[in-house]
Amino acid sequence: MTTPRIWIKAFRLRTLPLALSATILGSFLGFAEEKFKWGVFIFGTLTTLFLQILSNLANDYGDARKGTDNENRLGPLRVTQTGLVSLKQMRWMISLFVMLSLASGSLLIWCGLRGGNLLGYAIFFLLGFSAIFAAIKYTIGKKPYGYMGLGDIMVFIFFGILGVAGTYFLHTQSFHLSILLPASSVGLLSVGVLNLNNLRDRENDKQSGKFTLVVRMGVPWAKVYHVILLGTAFFLALAYTVMHFESYIQLLLLIPVPLLVSDVKQVITNTVPVELNRELKKLAVATLLFSLSFGLGLVL
Repeated sequence: MTTPRIWIKAFRLRTLPLALSATILGSFLGFAEEKFKWGVFIFGTLTTLFLQILSNLANDYGDARKGTDNENRLGPLRVTQTGLVSLKQMRWMISLFVMLSLASGSLLIWCGLRGGNLLGYAIFFLLGFSAIFAAIKYTIGKKPYGYMGLGDIMVFIFFGILGVAGTYFLHTQSFHLSILLPASSVGLLSVGVLNLNNLRDRENDKQSGKFTLVVRMGVPWAKVYHVILLGTAFFLALAYTVMHFESYIQLLLLIPVPLLVSDVKQVITNTVPVELNRELKKLAVATLLFSLSFGLGLVL
């Protein structure tokens, strides 16, 4: 492969639609209140993409260093483990995306809080630094939280609560508790994608000392957990719709339901871990579709 193609592999572009779900939904929620800011949407999108790529690169590097990426891995190609990229080259690329995330995130905060107080800037810069730290520490370091079974809660917080509610606040300069319902929906669906990834890799993770939640609870309970994640995500979205019901067009949120039901059926009956690769893509698309359909229901 040529160098550009190698790095495109490392960026794992198929993960990016899932990452955009929170920014899109938070922007739709702001637009529904007629407080949409193009700067927040553009730099929010860029920052989300940079952070997701940063996380992918850090995972590639960290899992290779720890030996978790090996010939037994069932997921897509990892460029560090296969020798296509050296550890030094990967460190340089990680550093580049840290800088891109900082630059884009700073512009995002400036667009959203322009004219605001210093406390607001301080809080959002702290959240931005924590997002970069979380992206790196999932697999890198002496005690990466991904190896301790804490990845699920971090994905829920950053891909759901902070992603949606933070974007909404930067658009509107306001916050209400009911925003946490759709924010939690996106977070739970994103955790579902991680759970599928961990179900697929459970045997290799266990042998490599990566004690994900799936490894800790076992496959039967991990499947029950998956059903709970997706079911709760839909229930919370429906609850928000009932609380803020104005038109039946809001029922557009039902569009991704067939994909979610299909995913649950496949997970429950799955006996061949590698086949979950298809479900990973399906659930990522369903999460993005949820954000788009839910958001369109609010603004149409």
